[in-house]
Amino acid sequence: MLEVINDFLSGKVLIVLIVGLGGYFTVRSRFVQLRHFFHMFTVFGESLRSSSGQLSSFQALMLSLAGRVGAGNIAGVGIAVTLGGPGAVFWMWVTALVGMASSFFECTLAQTYKRVGADGQYVGGPSFYMQYGLGRRGLGMFMAALLLVTFGFAFNGLQSHAVTSSLKDAFGFDPHWSGLALAALLGVVFFGGIKRIASVADLLVPVKTLIYIAVSLYVIVLQFDQVPHMLATIVRSAFGLDPVFGGMVGSAIVMGVKRGVFANEAGLGSAPNVAAVAQVEHPVAQGVVQAFSVFLDTFVICTCTALVILLSGFYNVHFEGDGIALTQNSLAAVVGPWGRIFVSVALALFVFTSILYNYYLGESSLRFLLGENRKAVLTFRALVVALIYWGAVEDLGTVFAFADITMTLLAFTNLFTLAFLFKIGLRLLRDYDDQRSAGIKTPVFDASKFADLDLDPKAWPKKG
Repeated sequence: MLEVINDFLSGKVLIVLIVGLGGYFTVRSRFVQLRHFFHMFTVFGESLRSSSGQLSSFQALMLSLAGRVGAGNIAGVGIAVTLGGPGAVFWMWVTALVGMASSFFECTLAQTYKRVGADGQYVGGPSFYMQYGLGRRGLGMFMAALLLVTFGFAFNGLQSHAVTSSLKDAFGFDPHWSGLALAALLGVVFFGGIKRIASVADLLVPVKTLIYIAVSLYVIVLQFDQVPHMLATIVRSAFGLDPVFGGMVGSAIVMGVKRGVFANEAGLGSAPNVAAVAQVEHPVAQGVVQAFSVFLDTFVICTCTALVILLSGFYNVHFEGDGIALTQNSLAAVVGPWGRIFVSVALALFVFTSILYNYYLGESSLRFLLGENRKAVLTFRALVVALIYWGAVEDLGTVFAFADITMTLLAFTNLFTLAFLFKIGLRLLRDYDDQRSAGIKTPVFDASKFADLDLDPKAWPKKG
């Protein structure tokens, strides 16, 4: 029954939502992700500056990348290629392109409607722009509950299972012991709160990302003469024009969109929870930064994984293994046995930071639902640690199907909210663009120009 529901929601509803509404946001904003593409790098450089008392924009970016760059970039791409052929990669690109616009607006709105919490730190996310933007607290609570179940619980168990299975294949580690070690290490970070999570992400995310890209580029350079042909194969397969993969066009679209969303999370309403906690001069600046993270996740990292698989000579249309095994064996076919070990270690790092991100989303959602309830937070932390161990030693296929369903419901709830708040997003973008056109290098948000919005004066004090 779960599979039937999942096939309908993720195979039909999700595609229409992500590509349809993402395309609408793209056209109505005059292709904001393309117009601001090079500006993204400028804002990214400015985000390196730290802010006293609050997380910097760079720290928020690293935390969001901790979640975006996870098992989906290795196992997810492998699954997409296995079930959808090379054409799935093209539809991942399409999903990311329109997803950059969705992520831009959801993170901009999250910044706009953020609040100052009891501890003086910023809090925000979809639940907040649903409550304060739409005036629908009930909808915000529903969204928070979905985030709690999907990221706080389901995805953490799945990520744990992926890494312990990989470590067993590469090193022969017993999942019971590796799962226990993973749970213990994560527990130490969980109990340190958001600042400890952010500091760990600051350290691990750039390291894991740069090393993975470097090794992937090494493999691509070794077979660079085949790259143009393979890129052409990806495009032809996406439209059923390749004779080998012609019959997989339907699967290519479904798997490309589904795994693309799982990898970059654009439009799901997850990244805004992190984007909201940053100290920035203008909400749009954080939207630009988060759009850049979608580009980096899919167009760079997922493409690296896909090319490693497709250029290796190991993959063929009849491959029936899992996504992790495909990526491991593909890399090993080019560089030797150490390729399997590298993928396993890279996956462990990806999953570790991704679980930190998932946990933070769960805790943020719990706080929105129950307020500052310390006992509830401590209980949640203990449950997540236990689930990480349980996921390490149990097959959670049913949980995965359930998580796909709740993920689609997240997209449905969040994207339609964005559609209702889209005019506000355009107002914010217009204000930012007008300031840049006037020669202001770093636009500043003036809350007095948006007096009709329900903003927190502590987060956005009015000028003058």
